Amino acid sequence: MTSAFEPVHVAGSTLANRIVLAPMTRSRATEGGLATALVAEYYTQRATAGLIVTEGVQPSVVGQGYPFTPGLHSAEQVAAWRQVTDSVHAAGGRIFAQLMHSGRIGHPSLLPDGLVPVAPSPVAAPGQLFAGDGLKDFVTPHELTDDEIRATIADFAQAARNAVEAGFDGVELHGANGYLIHQFLAPATNLRTDEWGGPTENRIRFAVETVKAVAAAIGAERTGLRVSPGNPYNGISEPDPRPVYEALVKEIDGLGLAYLHVTEFGPEARETTLSLRKRFDGPFVLNPATEGPTDHRALTLIEDGTADLLAFGALFLANPDLPDRLRTEGPYNTPDPATFFGGDARGYTDYPAR
Repeated sequence: MTSAFEPVHVAGSTLANRIVLAPMTRSRATEGGLATALVAEYYTQRATAGLIVTEGVQPSVVGQGYPFTPGLHSAEQVAAWRQVTDSVHAAGGRIFAQLMHSGRIGHPSLLPDGLVPVAPSPVAAPGQLFAGDGLKDFVTPHELTDDEIRATIADFAQAARNAVEAGFDGVELHGANGYLIHQFLAPATNLRTDEWGGPTENRIRFAVETVKAVAAAIGAERTGLRVSPGNPYNGISEPDPRPVYEALVKEIDGLGLAYLHVTEFGPEARETTLSLRKRFDGPFVLNPATEGPTDHRALTLIEDGTADLLAFGALFLANPDLPDRLRTEGPYNTPDPATFFGGDARGYTDYPAR
């Protein structure tokens, strides 16, 4: 029986354990998308995770969807991330940058030079977005042309090269939670009739081509993909997600990727998880659907072979030493959402509590 505290081989190196810090938006960068000293402190505190996956990092200017989020598309941003990766490595950790293009989730007020959010099709997301100066309605996005789609894929590949230059051990492509890659996968947000839309084999094309481009740029062994089948977040509708994700995994399985990261949504998600697990011949990271924050009770999913690694979110914010607390089955600090975001927010109010 495999334990969560046993080493595992990922991205060309051996991780100390199978506990992953899940990617979570923190909104602590400067207006220019630069990582700060607090960002370095935050990730270094959690360096006992087998693997850290950062918050979503925009691969291009138009890929930004929220205020004060970091980028990897300029020399200044690359240099700023160095303080983070150097610090994490000095503490013995391993860290991947999550590349996240937000697509239609964003607002023109966050973008320069008259840019507007982009998407597979001109379908506005429902609801509103906090854009730094209050809530704003989502706008109808610009429908990407074929040339713009290919340029966007190239942006992901260049951002991956920048990540390696910045000292990251690899990158995770954010294909989940209603952002651009997910928008191409879902039928209600991808109304295209060209090679990028319509039947399943076309709707998965953007994800597949982006994975291949990044793998070619930095090596498949340093490239991961995150997906969230059936997750309705950000206005996504996927009435029958399993065949789509099975087709996607079939296309990327032979590339030798660092891992596939599945985020479950809802009580019926496990069936799809097990199907994808069976079809992907590589490290399998799971962010399981649980009641409340995921804790030590989920470690049985590694022991029974459902996953190779487990990703923890909210509980990791309140407990920077979470691997040790999982090993002893607590005690845990209670996550406090009021401390999660902003330039001085560390994710906890009373750490350490032991």
